[in-house]
Amino acid sequence: MRESISHRSLLQPRSLADAVKMLRDEGPLVPMAGCTDLYVALNFGTLQETRFLNLWGLDALRAIEIRGETLAIGALATHADLIRSPLVRTRIPMLAAAAREVGGAQIQNRGTIGGNVANASPAGDTLPVLAAADAAVVLRSAAGTRRVAFNGFYTGYRQTVRRADELIVGFEIPVIRGTQWFRKVGTRAAQAISKIVVAGVGPHPNGSVRVALGSVAATVIRATRTEAALGAGAPLEEAQRILLEEIAPIDDIRSTAEYRRRVAANLLARFWTDAQRR
Repeated sequence: MRESISHRSLLQPRSLADAVKMLRDEGPLVPMAGCTDLYVALNFGTLQETRFLNLWGLDALRAIEIRGETLAIGALATHADLIRSPLVRTRIPMLAAAAREVGGAQIQNRGTIGGNVANASPAGDTLPVLAAADAAVVLRSAAGTRRVAFNGFYTGYRQTVRRADELIVGFEIPVIRGTQWFRKVGTRAAQAISKIVVAGVGPHPNGSVRVALGSVAATVIRATRTEAALGAGAPLEEAQRILLEEIAPIDDIRSTAEYRRRVAANLLARFWTDAQRR
């Protein structure tokens, strides 16, 4: 059931500096941009928040550029921006692949990478990619800027280390060496929330491997024990057994825990087979 918006308020910052000052002085506020999740909650009558900070007009947060050797992606870069960007396609093609799996064209043109991360759903399509890429989350407040390793950003289901006075302003991705791999399994071939999503990198010239999964635990996870096993040359069957110990899927409306466990093991095998062929 659709909710009235008459009791809600919206602040419109003119700049990033203006936005973080509003968070500090006018909070608590809910940052919003593409609104692809907020509007769903509003339509279903589950949106509890009443005061919002509209970031959509802050074009400074849309840049995708190289800084030194690091790929910097602004939080307001849309999924369509990621798909079109030559830098993303060259430096982190698995992120472009994930962006293509986010909804349809309308969602891709409105939804932002910052919103996907801030939403903190363990089913977020871009999250395993950023985890496998060893990305950093750039946070800004009126007091300054700090960087948090992506793999330390989530503390629980839909919980992060972002403070109420901070905005996610971008992501920094170091050079990735090794084969990049991404797969999403959903109810349909497109426009479906993932039953399971996996991103991998490897093997690196030094033998290291990275594997990250979504929809198999309360947060996106890096399967570090599985990575170590593959990097050390363990048989695939041993790595699959370890992976099943590292994940904790649940039964929900989209799938069963047993299905997710079986598919996770199969996708690990597919990733490792494809990586070794290249």
